[in-house]
Amino acid sequence: MNNNMDSSTASEQRQPGRNRKTMRRFAFEFLSIFIAVISAFALNNWNDDRRDRHTERKLLSEIEHGLVKDKLDIEINVGGHHAGIQACDYWQQVIENQPVAYDSIYYKLLNLTRDFISIQNRAGYESLKSKGLELIRNDSLRVKIITFYEYDFATLKALEEDYDEMQFHRNYFKDLNTLVSPFMTFDERGNLTGMVRPVELTKKEKNLLLLDLWKIRVNRYYALAYYREVNQKIDGLIEQIRSELNDQS
Repeated sequence: MNNNMDSSTASEQRQPGRNRKTMRRFAFEFLSIFIAVISAFALNNWNDDRRDRHTERKLLSEIEHGLVKDKLDIEINVGGHHAGIQACDYWQQVIENQPVAYDSIYYKLLNLTRDFISIQNRAGYESLKSKGLELIRNDSLRVKIITFYEYDFATLKALEEDYDEMQFHRNYFKDLNTLVSPFMTFDERGNLTGMVRPVELTKKEKNLLLLDLWKIRVNRYYALAYYREVNQKIDGLIEQIRSELNDQS
């Protein structure tokens, strides 16, 4: 009887030791699994962040290249508006029967009421929108990019293509064609070569054409002022994008 009791007591004394070893083993295994899971999440987040930073740099570079091309397109439209203003001066001299050179009359007629469209290189910005604007970590830069494309460029497009007074051919060509074309001369091929002088117009007709020329000038000057503003914003945006890319290098 005593031997049985001694054996049972010894077994009970050994049990806590085994339990502690089992608990330590389970704790170690749990800790190992926990560390592995956390490490996997950290590695995955690091990879995601690295991929996002690569995407951000790529998109900023695309936007920068697009803006450089936009400046070239803007330069073409700006030159066109200046040519339109010079054409106004030319045709005012014609209307007032002042001497003019006829070797450029064809181009002066084309440039007078030539309209323009706003060509915008938006591929980089549209890619950014599709991937998420929050990819741009710099809050100030992100706001400037959004404002430029959604407001400044949208306004420029509306000004050139939708604003009624800027539709020069539709609004003003008919008056000139009706009142001045009877005095134009053409060669056997139908090319415009000059004018029969004097251009005899009534005061009402002359004032109508002079008013048209004034409105064309005013609106072209207005467009040029807005183009200057947009150009300045493009320069500032390009500079900030390049600075951001350099900081990330």
